Amino acid sequence: MKNMTLYLPGFHLASLRRKPQSAQQILAKKLAELKQKTFSQLSECFGQFIPKHFLSPAESGSLSRRRLFSKENTFWAFLSQVLDADGGCQEVVRKRQAFAAMKSTSLPSSSTAAYCQARKKLTVDELEVILQHTADQPRPVTNSNVLQGRRVIVVDGTGLSMPDTEVNQQVWPQQKNLTPGCSFPQAALCACFCLETGGLLSYELGNKKSHELPLLRKQSNTFQSGDIFLGDKGFCSFFDLHRFKEKGVDSMITLARRQPVTPIEAIKVLGEDDLLIHWKKPIRSKASSYSKKDGDALPERLLLRQIRVTIDRPDFRVNQFYIITTLTDIQAYPAAEIATLYFKRWEVELFFRDIKTTMGMDVLRCKTPDMIRKEILMHLIAYNCIRCLIQTVANKQKVAANQISFKGSIQALRQWEPYLNQRAISHQKLRDLIKRLYESVAGKIVPLRPGRREPRAVKRRPKSYQLLTAHRHEMIEIKHRSKYTAKKA
Repeated sequence: MKNMTLYLPGFHLASLRRKPQSAQQILAKKLAELKQKTFSQLSECFGQFIPKHFLSPAESGSLSRRRLFSKENTFWAFLSQVLDADGGCQEVVRKRQAFAAMKSTSLPSSSTAAYCQARKKLTVDELEVILQHTADQPRPVTNSNVLQGRRVIVVDGTGLSMPDTEVNQQVWPQQKNLTPGCSFPQAALCACFCLETGGLLSYELGNKKSHELPLLRKQSNTFQSGDIFLGDKGFCSFFDLHRFKEKGVDSMITLARRQPVTPIEAIKVLGEDDLLIHWKKPIRSKASSYSKKDGDALPERLLLRQIRVTIDRPDFRVNQFYIITTLTDIQAYPAAEIATLYFKRWEVELFFRDIKTTMGMDVLRCKTPDMIRKEILMHLIAYNCIRCLIQTVANKQKVAANQISFKGSIQALRQWEPYLNQRAISHQKLRDLIKRLYESVAGKIVPLRPGRREPRAVKRRPKSYQLLTAHRHEMIEIKHRSKYTAKKA
């Protein structure tokens, strides 16, 4: 018996216990477990727009360890959250529980604490880099024939609301005429979009005191020589027209704060309602948004072109307006093409509608300024990813990107997301699913309706609740007193 060899598979002979695992085996087992707890279904669609090296673990410090809420998992969970119809943190946890149930593993906790802590560790700088990367791709297969195929950057501003916390109020205060505690902090967002693809190129965030012009100037690096800047009357500025022209960027804006030049005062009449004019340098005042040094460096006058556009459609807010532009070559840039391009400026309102209404960024959820900035960044990254997906589909299906429904694309992605897990299906099945997703996205075409008229009116009546003009406990007391007084009388 002493010479008999004892053989038990997988056990260490000397101690009759399992053979100790090496550090490499333990790490491999841990990684295998984490792969079964992934949140990265969206990466199968958006991974081509957001390379993996952006989401690799840090060498040390926050998000450096491989765990359930790693840097990659946290990012994709956050992105999935802003794309969800609900948009709450609990939605991410419920997804994780559903995924665990599908894998027949124990359900994780319903607490959102771990996820919220992981979100805080994502840095604004890292998210800014990812946003900038998504802004640069993909491009249309063919350039537009409008205005010599030049890139047109349309700029506009909008407002955002957020939870009424003390720290949010300090950065983005509410209006002064409203009672403290009875309104919400308001942020101002100025963004630059590519008119052809709808992609967001850059943005700047300010408060209620921030004018759009200073916010635009902070984004000057977005513009490259040969671009065309398209803006409304809020951007009508001698200083900015000159700065853009120095950079090789042409401008197209609506006339404001100046009287239109008459044909008699013009340098040359280029055509009907088309004049070559000079603008004199304005006198700088205390209200000017540029310094005295910058004002002194301005030229005495600018050579511009003024085009009067007459509106013959009913229900428009104005009958005519004036376009001011630095595109003075009438052969290369006919007045009719400039007017047609300016009417496309309205698409920037649709871009903001997609971000604020369709994606739900109109009312933010986070309670600190740092997390508010991250929430805005994640919405903008998600928006750009959807735009990249639409442009990819448009290039493959040979359709115009602006005819593919943005909301329809989000709806399709929401329904496809649970099945886009390459660890649960084969690579061939995954490719087939993504191909079908592209077909679904391309199938929702928005009809072209030029000259469409829709009055700005709401049919559904709102609930007739009174406005909150005082703190709730004060209003309860006032209501109680009024009832007591009426009862006593």
